[in-house]
Amino acid sequence: MKAYERLMLARGKDRASASDYFSRLFDGFIEMHGDRRFGDDKAVIAGLATFHGKPVTLIGIEKGKNIKERVAKNFGCAHPEGYRKALLQMKQAEKFDRPVICFVDTAGAYCGIGAEERGQGQAVAECLYEMSVLKVPCVTVITGEGGSGGALALSVADEIWMLENAVFSVISPEGCASILWKDAKKAQKAAECLKITADDLLSLKIIDEIISEEGGLEEICKKLDEMLVLFLNKQRKKTVDTLIKERYEKYRNIGRFL
Repeated sequence: MKAYERLMLARGKDRASASDYFSRLFDGFIEMHGDRRFGDDKAVIAGLATFHGKPVTLIGIEKGKNIKERVAKNFGCAHPEGYRKALLQMKQAEKFDRPVICFVDTAGAYCGIGAEERGQGQAVAECLYEMSVLKVPCVTVITGEGGSGGALALSVADEIWMLENAVFSVISPEGCASILWKDAKKAQKAAECLKITADDLLSLKIIDEIISEEGGLEEICKKLDEMLVLFLNKQRKKTVDTLIKERYEKYRNIGRFL
């Protein structure tokens, strides 16, 4: 399947959202609201739950299921208060020694005037920095579209997993085509050049695991459950210094120099 075809699947209106995974994989989810500075961004859902009887912090970016939800969630494009909400929950997770599990599906951070005035770039940068030195295990699952800094803000994790039809990119193919060729209609060509698919990113060692979508949402959740159990058991045995060192080395080793 070509990269642009996978992008269309990743953007599909029936794609499972973070809320779908929260309800199937975890127990007793309690949502937290607000960033203690400006307001509550509905594009980002975050809170506490238990996973196999142990507390975890959950953070998700989602687009919404219908028009009403999508408008309320700004089509999954978070404002700075959304990222500050996520960061607040990460720091609380660190304080109370809870692993952080993120589910990402966004075209990117919102780039409107209000968001820029309230410090969108700073909010994303703070998430990047704080995740890189977070003292608890963290994993990110790209469930649909992983677009630009809006997705990366929740993706500086110990491991990044992707569904097989998800995408992860520094820019949308349409945006890339508009910049390089002044023609958004060349998005299919841009998608191939950008290497946005799970297979491409695994080969480049940017992500760590690909999750098959065969069997639908219930099968995906079964696989995720098994993977999360193994991941958390492995990471909990490591010291804080080892966690941070391995995370640092993971991102320092991305890229090739010829």
